[in-house]
Amino acid sequence: MSKRDYYEVLGVSKNASDDEIKKAYRKLAVKYHPDKNPGDKEAEAKFKEINEAHDVLSDKQKRARYDQFGHAGVNGAGGNPFGGGNPFGGGGNPFGGAGGQSFSFDFGDILNNIFGGGSPFGGAGRRPRGDDYQVNVTLDFKEAIFGTTRTVDYDGSDLKIKIPAGIDDGMSIRLRGKGGPAPENGDPGDLYVRIHVKPHKTLTREGNIILSEERISMVDAALGCEIEIETVDGKVIMKVPAGTQSGTPFKLSGHGVPFRADGDRGPHIVTVIVETPKNLSKKQKELLEEFKNSRKRGIFG
Repeated sequence: MSKRDYYEVLGVSKNASDDEIKKAYRKLAVKYHPDKNPGDKEAEAKFKEINEAHDVLSDKQKRARYDQFGHAGVNGAGGNPFGGGNPFGGGGNPFGGAGGQSFSFDFGDILNNIFGGGSPFGGAGRRPRGDDYQVNVTLDFKEAIFGTTRTVDYDGSDLKIKIPAGIDDGMSIRLRGKGGPAPENGDPGDLYVRIHVKPHKTLTREGNIILSEERISMVDAALGCEIEIETVDGKVIMKVPAGTQSGTPFKLSGHGVPFRADGDRGPHIVTVIVETPKNLSKKQKELLEEFKNSRKRGIFG
């Protein structure tokens, strides 16, 4: 289902001020807050939608990206870095074959701990389980984007696992039956591989979007230029058109994070920052003064 326009969600115009957005959000948040609408699923969904819209429109950079690129500029594939459903296809096991690996979020870990890996709907037929284990794996920024393999050591085992492309900091991979030994008439526990991702020196990640900033001179912004951009795929050349204003976002399609089994990727969004020169020479000051006076005479419009 396609997302509604965020301005429509909050009931404000596209040129609404920050105060108008804040007031509209507060009014709607009070109206649809779950505490005022217990058990109302429709109100709960609207409350979530309102918060999502406010999160984007109250942030200057996110709003600028949304105004230019729509939902693709702020959350890629609808807010879900894997585009919904089973991100890797095929029967719920993203890795295939033996080993019982599965991909899980913290919520799944919590349910598993609460219900001991059995059914949450009654205790009949629930088998006793061994203890769950957890190990930590640290990845480089690009390894998390493209996936990799790791060997983890725990409890005397040497175990090789596959890290799926697009995994993010704080997520976990569950290896069924690789935890503590099974009790009598029971099943072994699971092993959880907790993922930690090192930050990149120039790139950041927001869902399936890669973000970066590039600084250019006032002259390059006025006349236009080409600049070299570092992406997770290597260096690419991006054209900056004449008259570019500071804070303008540009989208490099397909250079972001994979979010579907078919290899589709989010964008890399580059925000251009125009630097104001300091310590000008006498000649430079004279040229800028001449330019300013020319504008006053209407030569440059």
